[in-house]
Amino acid sequence: MSAPAKPRLSAPHRAAMESNPWFMSMPRAQRENLLGAAELIHLRRGAMVFRQGDPVIADGGFFGLAAGTIKISSLRQDGREAILAVLEPGNWFGEITLIDGSPRTHDATALEALDLLVISPQSFGQLMRDVVFANAIAAMLAARVRMLYGLAEDATLRSLRARVAHRLLVLARGDATQSQHTRQRVALPQEALAMMLGVTRQTLSKELNALAGEGVVALGYGRIELVSLDALQQLVRAG
Repeated sequence: MSAPAKPRLSAPHRAAMESNPWFMSMPRAQRENLLGAAELIHLRRGAMVFRQGDPVIADGGFFGLAAGTIKISSLRQDGREAILAVLEPGNWFGEITLIDGSPRTHDATALEALDLLVISPQSFGQLMRDVVFANAIAAMLAARVRMLYGLAEDATLRSLRARVAHRLLVLARGDATQSQHTRQRVALPQEALAMMLGVTRQTLSKELNALAGEGVVALGYGRIELVSLDALQQLVRAG
């Protein structure tokens, strides 16, 4: 990581952070305290924010993504990769290790150049003394547990068609962001979506082409247009 600076947040950076529902659910005082404790760093494309198994270090704790996108993933010894989430600007992450003191659970990789807000472990500990902020962190964790339960249910109970539909709907709401607003376009390569679902690129392509043939989605280079959200939701309900 490059040497941190502590400039005033630019208007685009602040707008990115304020686009996140979790951040905006906190009172203004807690939002400003969080931003005020942050240091801004810049990372190049392909840089690792942290690796699975890393301990907490003094200059890396709780992170806020002000610009760019980050891949949260796990890499097996045989080279197979599972993508768990793609973080967009506005998201905060990295709190688990600060709470339980255990190593990082996954890799966090810059998919493009990043502007990243960093809250040191010491500053995070001070923020957690505020019961309002601590409750907000608890709410963040609860939302993530609910999402993980949903993904586990997908893997064990739903057909592949329903799993594809569900993941497209999750991605349409910003994946980890889970905005109230659903977008009509998912800007994600099919290979990355296949890694999220734990299937081969060929298997996913077959399912997407079938959905496209039914007029549910339209396929483009590096993107998937969600033509019928209602149809996708019906597929999820049908399982």
